[in-house]
Amino acid sequence: MLKLYEHPLSSYVQKVKIALREKNIPFEAVRATGVGPGGASGEFVAANPRAEVPALIDGATMLFDSTIILEYIEEKWPAPALLPAGPAERARLRMIEEVCDTHYEAINWGLGEINRFGRAEGALKDALVAKAKGQIAGMQNWLARQLGSADWFNGTGFGWGDLSVVPYVNGSARYGFGPDAESPLGRWHRRVNARESVRLTHEEANASLVGLVNVAEAIEKGLFKREYRDHRLEWMIKSGGIEVVLKGLEKHNIRFSEDFK
Repeated sequence: MLKLYEHPLSSYVQKVKIALREKNIPFEAVRATGVGPGGASGEFVAANPRAEVPALIDGATMLFDSTIILEYIEEKWPAPALLPAGPAERARLRMIEEVCDTHYEAINWGLGEINRFGRAEGALKDALVAKAKGQIAGMQNWLARQLGSADWFNGTGFGWGDLSVVPYVNGSARYGFGPDAESPLGRWHRRVNARESVRLTHEEANASLVGLVNVAEAIEKGLFKREYRDHRLEWMIKSGGIEVVLKGLEKHNIRFSEDFK
């Protein structure tokens, strides 16, 4: 059986879980340990030297990066297909995925840093949340144009584009920034969340929030570190949170990519 190292709240993990469930592929979900506190080791780090989720183990095959994992799943288990046949349409869906994995993920992550992990207070918090709200509105406008008049990002049926978008729209909706319920994107949002693969994955993500109750305190004490790299670091700085980064460096409660060994 496939083994998936995960955290249910990770949008990258959610993409993979939805794909596996759509294809009815059994898998064992294993919570990765040592990612925030440090000390990740063993099979998990052997599969992903970055010490990030998701990591997938299929016998002797060890994979990391959600897009690479999705491509592996699609190639090894081609039915039912999540990608359309045409190269142009496949490329369009992969561009949507890339935008969500970078631009959209960074905004949701920033909201988590502020609202869930207590990185900012007062005027700075208000300014960062306002910036995120505007960015999400722009992102959802862009996604609405990609959806157009179709029922699904894949066109006539659910697929790669839909599973690449829904974790991020659900993520911002948790903070009260979901799409207008009566807009085409809002109707898609209801439609996609009614799907069994998405519903179960979303419920697991929400349930995992209970375990984050004391994480803000652990972060303040430097016992838990959040990863600031690439698009996340860019978002925090360009949105006015350089103070958050500097304080995190001072308190040793942020981290960057692991060195390969």
